[in-house]
Amino acid sequence: MGFGIYQLYRAFQPGFRGRRIQLFLERIGPKPETRILDVGGYVYDWEGVPIKSPVTFLNVVYPAGIQNTDRFTCLLGDGRSLSFSDNAFDVVYSNSVIEHVGTFEDQKRFAAEVRRAGRKLFVQTPNRWFFIEPHFGALFLHFLPWSIAKRLLRFLSFRGVFRSGDNVDLKKLADELRLLSYAEMRQLFPDCEIFREKWLGFTKSFIAIRRA
Repeated sequence: MGFGIYQLYRAFQPGFRGRRIQLFLERIGPKPETRILDVGGYVYDWEGVPIKSPVTFLNVVYPAGIQNTDRFTCLLGDGRSLSFSDNAFDVVYSNSVIEHVGTFEDQKRFAAEVRRAGRKLFVQTPNRWFFIEPHFGALFLHFLPWSIAKRLLRFLSFRGVFRSGDNVDLKKLADELRLLSYAEMRQLFPDCEIFREKWLGFTKSFIAIRRA
């Protein structure tokens, strides 16, 4: 059996995800009637999460066979331009999405829209200055100017070398990424706590949390 980026994710993500979900439950405290909008997520992300809240998903595309249920609703849309009214949801949740939406101006639009659409927020993104670039599994290369780094990541990264089970267009992925710093997260989410998610003593990710 081959080894690729998804096998690597499966080795490490359960622990990260479990701690993140626990933080979400502690800080946000969803109840059965809490209306959640997940921008960029999928039904399987909520399997095993011990809540009964209804979740609406918003994506530009879904895997084949996705169906709505009594609890889960899948909608097509763009996180930079939400079609919902102000405070339409009790919680807006987004995990590792804002770094994919385009330029910093696009990220500003995304942040403004999720802040507008939900009373509470839980928005996670990888740290620009963590020593591992998580989408490619590369060490330190992303510290270079991104115009240079994105050319090298396709060839000098775990994902670039070990391609088993991975049909993602690496050039497209590199072109769309824009990782964020702590200062930029503070700018994008001025009314939120910016939680530092740690691994090995280093800040792996940032999570913007608004509990109002």
